[in-house]
Amino acid sequence: MTVHFVGSGPGAADLLTLRAAGLLRQAPVVLYAGTYLDEEILAHCAEDAELVDTQHLDLDRITEHLVDAHRRGLDAVRLCSGDPSLYSALTEQTRRLDAAGVPWDVTPGVPAYAAAAATLGAELTVPELVQTVVLTRTQARSTAMPDTEALARVAGLRASLVLHLAITRVRALAEELSTEYGTDCPAAVVAFASRPEELVLRGTLADIADRVERAGLKHTAVILVGRALGVREQSEVACSHLYDPARDRPV
Repeated sequence: MTVHFVGSGPGAADLLTLRAAGLLRQAPVVLYAGTYLDEEILAHCAEDAELVDTQHLDLDRITEHLVDAHRRGLDAVRLCSGDPSLYSALTEQTRRLDAAGVPWDVTPGVPAYAAAAATLGAELTVPELVQTVVLTRTQARSTAMPDTEALARVAGLRASLVLHLAITRVRALAEELSTEYGTDCPAAVVAFASRPEELVLRGTLADIADRVERAGLKHTAVILVGRALGVREQSEVACSHLYDPARDRPV
C-alpha cells in the first residue's frame, strides 16, 4: 500500500487541491499535525478513518504508524501544513519509509507564503523592481542554518523575502534586514493565513516589530519584506514585457 504525503494548504479547508480532498476521502488512515491544521480540513476524511494527531510524536513514532498501516494493507495520508516541499521533514520521513520498503508519493498544497501574499493582494515579483523571491527561515531553537545562507547574505539580494518560523525574533531580524533594505522598506506579517482567525499586520522594518509585539504573535505567522509590498502606492510601475503594447513594434 502507499503513504501519500499531502499538502494541506495554509489552513482553509477549501484551499485543498481536488487531489488532496480525494485522497482524504479514500484514506483509511490519516496522520495530521493538530498544531497547524484547521479541524475543518479533517471533515474531508471518511467517517470511519483512523485519525492520528502527530503534534506530540517524534519522527520515529510517526514512521511506526505509517509502516503499521502499510503492513495492515491500508493506504495512509500524511498531512503536511502548507506544501510538502517546504519545512515538512519530507526527506527524513521518506528515507525511513524507503528503508522499510514502504512506497510513497507526494501531492502538493498551497504554501503559506502564497496564501499570505494573496491576503495582502501582493505580487512578489514586480517588473524592474524585484524578480526574485527568497523563502527562508532563521535559527533560534531549531536546526542550524548553513553558513552560506546567513540572513545578511540573503538580504544582500534585496529580493522579496519571506521568513518562516521566525516571528519570535522579528525585532532582531528587522534591525538586521534594515541595513540592506532600509528602515522604510515595507514589511508585513500574516498570521493564520486563510483561517478564520487570520491576522494581518502592515508596516515597515522600522515599526513591524512593535506591531507584532502588541498583537502578541508567537507562532503560525510568516514575515514578508520587500519593495514589492509597497508598489501600489507608487505613481508609476514598469509594464511587464509580456503585456507591453510596444513589445512587437518594429525598432
